[in-house]
Amino acid sequence: MTTTYDCTTDDERARGLEHAQRAISEKKCVVLPTDTVYGIGADAFSPQAVTMLLVSKGRSRTMPPPVLIPRINALDGLATEVSAEARKLAEAFWPGGLTLILHAQPSLDWDLGETKGTVALRMPADEVALELLTLTGPLAVSSANRTGQAPAQTAAAAREQLADSVEVYLEGGPRPLEGEAGVPSTIVDATGPILRVVRNGAVSLDRLREHVPGVLGLGEIPMAEEEPAPEQGAIGDEENDAGSLPAASGSSAVTGTEAEPTTPAGNAQP
Repeated sequence: MTTTYDCTTDDERARGLEHAQRAISEKKCVVLPTDTVYGIGADAFSPQAVTMLLVSKGRSRTMPPPVLIPRINALDGLATEVSAEARKLAEAFWPGGLTLILHAQPSLDWDLGETKGTVALRMPADEVALELLTLTGPLAVSSANRTGQAPAQTAAAAREQLADSVEVYLEGGPRPLEGEAGVPSTIVDATGPILRVVRNGAVSLDRLREHVPGVLGLGEIPMAEEEPAPEQGAIGDEENDAGSLPAASGSSAVTGTEAEPTTPAGNAQP
């Protein structure tokens, strides 16, 4: 039976988190607030649960969800070949609006879809989300809406779209919070030797470079890869297509809309 809990009150929040934990263990989906918009979450280690999440949204395996984690030390359990630079960014901006695309641990028994060996990880800056993640462990989470519809800013709005495909709705009030901009997370591809921004978002390039000076901005390429400058007077240079996201190493490029952005390694994410 689908149930909504008002997580703005302590008692109902505790009951809601308990029910949500049980639902996750039973391979069902839950809706939870994050620091951007509401997300639909499922056990990241259950192919059945991840499939249910994608079906609920009307998505295919070609757009796998990213994974939210409760603490920074979960990074090494889920990803491999994590560079010192990627670790610096995680330590500086988690919890918060930064998603890192990394090589997934090959030994993990999970199936998020067609990730091509990568995983998009983020630690959200939201109390309810972190409490649930602490109880459940890593969750595959995508924006709580049907494909083509606006992302939900309340659990009630999510329920209008997802209905009984979700077992538990955790209502935490409007997201983003009043006075905060609804900016998606910045996505950084950390699968190669040089970190690259593949989607601009909550963390600016200047802030990233305060910790990792060599990180490349959206569309930038290393000097060694640049083509020779055209002769004087040449015209018709192609502009970077800001509407598409460069592919992470080993993954295919994925494009998305402002309302429902996608990660190069995955699906639309909160």
